Amino acid sequence: DWNDGLFDVTWSENNEHVLVTSSGDGSLQIWDTEKPAGPLQVYKEHTQEVYSVDWSQTRGDQLIVSGSWDQTAKLWDPEVGRPLHTFRGHEGVIYSTIWSPHVPGCFASTSGDQTLRIWDAKSPGLPVIIPAHQAEVLSCDWCKYDQNLLVTGAVDCSLKGWDLRNTRQPMFSLLGHTYAIRRVKFSPFHPTILVSCSYDFTVRFWDFSKPDPLLETVEHHTEFTCGLDLSLHDSGQVADCAWDETVKIYYPSSLVVTA
Repeated sequence: DWNDGLFDVTWSENNEHVLVTSSGDGSLQIWDTEKPAGPLQVYKEHTQEVYSVDWSQTRGDQLIVSGSWDQTAKLWDPEVGRPLHTFRGHEGVIYSTIWSPHVPGCFASTSGDQTLRIWDAKSPGLPVIIPAHQAEVLSCDWCKYDQNLLVTGAVDCSLKGWDLRNTRQPMFSLLGHTYAIRRVKFSPFHPTILVSCSYDFTVRFWDFSKPDPLLETVEHHTEFTCGLDLSLHDSGQVADCAWDETVKIYYPSSLVVTA
């Protein structure tokens, strides 16, 4: 059904047994954990690697967005075997696509073309284009507490916060990483705290509201740190993973103190 590595995974927001993966051969796979023999469906429309996939979080929407190295994002209804729309405009590979947790039909994408773009599924031809960094932008995340705030992480080792009401200048810039930032996540429990992981092997915890925003640096991997997430159920728990073939689940002191 597919013949390459799987690059991303996202759970359904309305069915606890369903998830979607994306593959290096340009395909998406729909899975049901109660039928583990193989995927329920395989959708192959992208022409290059699908690096990112996300299931919509807003109530009433059952939509998937995928982002590919073919420079397009595609909108999917999991019940339909072809994309509802293809979003074009990026001039480099797409590294991240993520739905707004606040606004139905709204998603963000980041790309090797150095931009952050905000798309409306209802008006697919008119994205907001933000020249976010002077380097490839590998990751972004929406603030869970502010529908206008996103953060980007890039190959230039910086994190930048963007207020969608005024995108001429970043709301904040966070420096400290020494290699490309691979993933960034806002805390689901603290409005001004975010976490980033990098090819410098570290995970860093930040509070952008503070004069000295770097709260903590965790260095417990021996290779590139590529993925991280914060628990939605335990306000102090973090998981991260790296090329050293390990997943670390832990309670960083900065979150325990803040909790």
